[in-house]
Amino acid sequence: MGQRQIRVGELIKRELSQLLHSRWQKESVAITLTGVDVSPDLSRARVYYSAFGGRDNSARAGKFLMSVRGRLRMMLGKNVVLKRTPELEFVYDRSIERGAHLMEIFGELDAEESAKGAGDAEPKSD
Repeated sequence: MGQRQIRVGELIKRELSQLLHSRWQKESVAITLTGVDVSPDLSRARVYYSAFGGRDNSARAGKFLMSVRGRLRMMLGKNVVLKRTPELEFVYDRSIERGAHLMEIFGELDAEESAKGAGDAEPKSD
């Protein structure tokens, strides 16, 4: 991915996040935009998002983002000067969910190791 694509992606992410959280505060309070991948010709942008509160909130967030996609694109076009305003595609980002699951597993393993270590440290009586 070229430097221009990266810069444009970051600009789009910042602008969309600001638009969402200023215009649709109530609906977007649990939504976080995690990244944007822009096509080489800058005609399409894949916007990754996550939502707090489980699968129900993530499904609700996806429906909401798809319903305001056209308005977001129009507002983006007014705020960001590009040759063409990219088509927006919203994709749920599972990386935060996976990370939380891995942290949970590591915590369980750490607790097991601590329990084993505590059991070995007890003095033996004859």
